[in-house]
Amino acid sequence: MRYNFTFLLLLLSFSVFSQEEAWVYFNAKPNAQSFFNNPLTELSQRALDRRTNQNIALGLNDAPIEASFIDQVKSTTGITVMAQSKWLNALHIRGTQANINALKTLSFVSKVDFADKTLNSTAKKVSEAKTSQVKDKLKTTIDYAYGNSASQIQMLNGQVLHQQNFTGEGKIIAVLDAGFPGVNTASTFENLRNNNRILGGYDFTTRNANFYAGDDHGTLVLSTMGGYKENALVGTAPNASYYLFITEIDAVENPVEESLWVEAAERADALGVDIITTSLGYFGDRTEPRYNHTYSDMNGTTNFVSRGAEIAFSKGILVLASAGNEGTKTEKHIGSPADAVSVLAIGSVTASKVKSGFSSIGPSYDNRIKPDVMAQGSSAVVSNTNGNIGVSDGTSFSCPIMAGMAACLWQAFPSKTNKEIRQMILQSADRYSNPDNNYGYGIPNFGSTLSVDSFIVETTFSIYPNPVKTSLNFSFVNESNTGLVTIYSVLGQKLIEETITSLNPVLSVQSLQNGLYFYSFDAGNLHKTGKIIKQ
Repeated sequence: MRYNFTFLLLLLSFSVFSQEEAWVYFNAKPNAQSFFNNPLTELSQRALDRRTNQNIALGLNDAPIEASFIDQVKSTTGITVMAQSKWLNALHIRGTQANINALKTLSFVSKVDFADKTLNSTAKKVSEAKTSQVKDKLKTTIDYAYGNSASQIQMLNGQVLHQQNFTGEGKIIAVLDAGFPGVNTASTFENLRNNNRILGGYDFTTRNANFYAGDDHGTLVLSTMGGYKENALVGTAPNASYYLFITEIDAVENPVEESLWVEAAERADALGVDIITTSLGYFGDRTEPRYNHTYSDMNGTTNFVSRGAEIAFSKGILVLASAGNEGTKTEKHIGSPADAVSVLAIGSVTASKVKSGFSSIGPSYDNRIKPDVMAQGSSAVVSNTNGNIGVSDGTSFSCPIMAGMAACLWQAFPSKTNKEIRQMILQSADRYSNPDNNYGYGIPNFGSTLSVDSFIVETTFSIYPNPVKTSLNFSFVNESNTGLVTIYSVLGQKLIEETITSLNPVLSVQSLQNGLYFYSFDAGNLHKTGKIIKQ
């Protein structure tokens, strides 16, 4: 991983490990029906509600890995299980090449994928420029007397959302990072603590419940969203709730960090989070250079972490990732999971809206626009573990600044899906009609484009009461003052179709049995869909 964050570079010396890193994939989930019969064994009610609200069906990848498969792999000579993913039906393992290859004989194993790609039977040797064996080591300078957070919010016109009381209330953000020391003590996080907005967390690197530990990078990241100190630092989502997950091993750079990231994303999904933000990125700089990724891997489908991030999005979660800080290096492109198709890759600009020199560029290897959008990452206002306010640089901060604003936007439009929120952010950006590989679609405008005008549009239609007993009332405005309402069963069968008018906007549903139904409403250019509950 590279912290997506500019700092001093320290040269490291590396030792060669005798063991290999690999993923073993399974070909079945024989007990999946048990999960489908009782999904609350794996997913919280909030996670199920998120799927229901976005019309997302439960899938086989929601079911847990078959326990007997895990046990057999664990009992295999010389194999250590480091992490697991139900989404990808795989275990991250460590062992000698021979011991790992021996797993291929197990009937339930579909394939083994070595992190050192030269060991895979289908691997093609590609000549790549050598990656410098230099690790970005976190060194943050807190300039106590400088700046405030107004610039990074106003650049996005986010104050308009805040002024209308959209501050992230009711939305849950999972932060996947390197550690969160001081969040439980620093004054800048009192607002979160006093209002029970730190919902929990976990250290996946040590399998420890204490997440107020590790490197302070995550503390700085969290402060840009959830920090609050009047006249000094106001985060972009001060009233959102947060889960804090440590997935980064500070001492080494190892492929297992990608697997721990996916584990954390799965935990976030199960807990019902709305947004995942991560200021970690994976490309080169591995302790073992043979485990480095290359630009050709940045296609959104190759890297384990990117595939996990894409699945997270498919579950209705909005996923944001730092684009990276390689803009001044020989290899300037975005890393993973920022390369994933649906992940919002966030680049960095200065307070003057000029691309930060360090901010990684696009496109993805398969020639998609990346980064997606930009926010201030140069001289971003942060809080350290002691509650001191300062500034620091990196896409590590432009990403959570954007994530916080996305939470506020979603609070304002609670019926929107993650796909719709993502598209609203892109379409509001100042380069949407002419994106490029430096700025992506540009700097979003969460105010004039998304809040004031859109709120007015949003209030031109409503349906109530819901749940309903006898009659639905519709409130709408269009030129003809008429609308067509259609009610469907959960299987898609048309049950009611009736034209109503704004003078008599009432639809009887007495003929329906109690239960869940879908509706569509069409009135000229106004088209709405949703769910109703008959009781």
